[in-house]
Amino acid sequence: MQQSEVPAGLNVCAGSGPIEGYITNLQSTSPALASRLNDQWQSLRTLGAVSAAISLFSSDDAACSAELAAVSKSKSAAAFVAMFGDDGQADRAWQSGVLGFMPPAPGSVPPGVVRGTATGLGVSSWTYDRAPVKLACWHKSVFVALVVLTNLDANAFKAATSAVDARLN
Repeated sequence: MQQSEVPAGLNVCAGSGPIEGYITNLQSTSPALASRLNDQWQSLRTLGAVSAAISLFSSDDAACSAELAAVSKSKSAAAFVAMFGDDGQADRAWQSGVLGFMPPAPGSVPPGVVRGTATGLGVSSWTYDRAPVKLACWHKSVFVALVVLTNLDANAFKAATSAVDARLN
């Protein structure tokens, strides 16, 4: 996501950019979260990820070093995209979960969850919408994407997922 694609009042968080830089930036403020994200990134690399980037925006700087989807009063938007060596690697990574967010089992539809084409993001996708969190995770081509919004409305969520999806070529 880019600044122009998030609601007014959200500012870019330090460390947005390549995932390695974000993890390094978190070391001083949230070492446990940095360690967990590093482990999750290394797991994705083991599955074939060759690069990744994260962009975070928040109404409160403190939320910039909080876990994705952590409930708070702050408004925030985050997007993570990883690129894999091939489509099969990306699909296997998506099925394994992205940064700790696991897709629901086929046929299982917990409250607030939509899986597959009904998300508008393709067959290999799922969304979660339970106030105050909205989340989308999907696989497209050699990419896996994760978008997480907190305390923002459905229009902001649709705009964010559409903006990220449009760039996955």
